[in-house]
Amino acid sequence: MISPLAHQLLGALPQTQCTRCGYPDCATYAQAIAAEGVAINQCPPGGAEGIARLAAITGRPVLPLNPAHGLETPRSVAFIDENWCIGCTLCIAACPTDAIIGTNKVMHTVQEAHCTGCELCLPVCPVDCIVLENASGTHTGWAAWSGAQARQAQNRYEFRSIRLKQDAHKSTLHGLMAPEMPALAQGVGADTGKTPSPAQDVKQALIASALARARERRQTGTHTKVL
Repeated sequence: MISPLAHQLLGALPQTQCTRCGYPDCATYAQAIAAEGVAINQCPPGGAEGIARLAAITGRPVLPLNPAHGLETPRSVAFIDENWCIGCTLCIAACPTDAIIGTNKVMHTVQEAHCTGCELCLPVCPVDCIVLENASGTHTGWAAWSGAQARQAQNRYEFRSIRLKQDAHKSTLHGLMAPEMPALAQGVGADTGKTPSPAQDVKQALIASALARARERRQTGTHTKVL
């Protein structure tokens, strides 16, 4: 349960869910500031204005953005090169706002209006077919990102989180029912085969590993490709 202070802080964050702050999402970072006294200068997408907003809420002094977490830059939007996309779905799984659509072995595309520029899709792409384009000109931080966009991103992220929990629950139930399925199938002459759970587990492990690499590349500054 998020505290009242953390709720206020969350409202001052841009909701890009990029993990550059060192936390898995904006809500976790807000809670860490409120409960653990974590520094307020770890959000590059929010930039200087974002730090000022957090300072006003917490009563702490304004600090310069910590470069260890990145720099304040114009907002970017991801695009997928249709000529190279192999339809692996890894970028779909990595996108925190479900901005990428497509299916397995079918070319994917980014819904520009829903892309937060988080860049989490870049390192998971095995064929390097995703590029970033400047979406805000010379504007950076909150000057490049509106409150309405932040609320939309937050809503989409929260909806995705609920969906993933529901999918995990269904997968668990499917796994529990799997041992009984062959016996039931014999009564109707069907062949159920093996449960897909192991393959799903492997894919989730690959995604988790790719996201870990994304965070590592952010720290070393070797991940971004911008057109």
